[in-house]
Amino acid sequence: MKARGRFIVLEGVEGAGKTTQWRHLSQRLRAIGLTVVEVREPGGPNVGEFIRELVLSPTTTIPPSTEALLFAASRAEVVSTVIQPALDRGAIVLVDRFLLSTYAYQGGGRGIDHGQLRTINAFATGGLTPDVTLLLALPLEGALERATRRSAPDRIEREDHSFHERVARTFLDATTTAWQQDHPDCGRIDLIDATGTPDEVTQRCVAFLAQLWPAQLGALLHENTTTSVTGTAA
Repeated sequence: MKARGRFIVLEGVEGAGKTTQWRHLSQRLRAIGLTVVEVREPGGPNVGEFIRELVLSPTTTIPPSTEALLFAASRAEVVSTVIQPALDRGAIVLVDRFLLSTYAYQGGGRGIDHGQLRTINAFATGGLTPDVTLLLALPLEGALERATRRSAPDRIEREDHSFHERVARTFLDATTTAWQQDHPDCGRIDLIDATGTPDEVTQRCVAFLAQLWPAQLGALLHENTTTSVTGTAA
């Protein structure tokens, strides 16, 4: 029977570089011969992409409770049709945002009770928990400035500064043992320094994952990294 794959999530405030690292890590993992399935949230093979367009559109007005349910609906589809089947095949599943973002944005940012969020997302995920979440740490001001430079802001990026401060505070809280014990559905959460060039951040992510699972991912440390994979931080 094939061993279950690994479920890795990338998280961070807007502009922290998670989408860039999502792409870079996918390339590095494939380079050592692993099967990698990339997922972004919200998103998915069908309904999730419609939800993504809806919730990120700057012209859309969505009440907080509706927003939380839409994210959960997208998650339900992608877990059942993409993530769980890929894990069952033994693939590495690399996800750009997952449960921690719900607690940070809809919980911290919107003020929705974490118990309510836990209930709707337990239904959406069927109890599936990430093996590890890499939380990219970058000072909020610099991250938001970077997000502004990269493209026109979406609906959530357009929120006021106090909203993003609450989100950042929740992410920081999530690095504590007490928070993780209260939120076991998020699994293990580890902080990665996101300062420096994208390639430097990738090396930190690689070193962490190789140390976490040396038998499976130790070859990442020995992979030829002379070809730059530098991209735009997201």
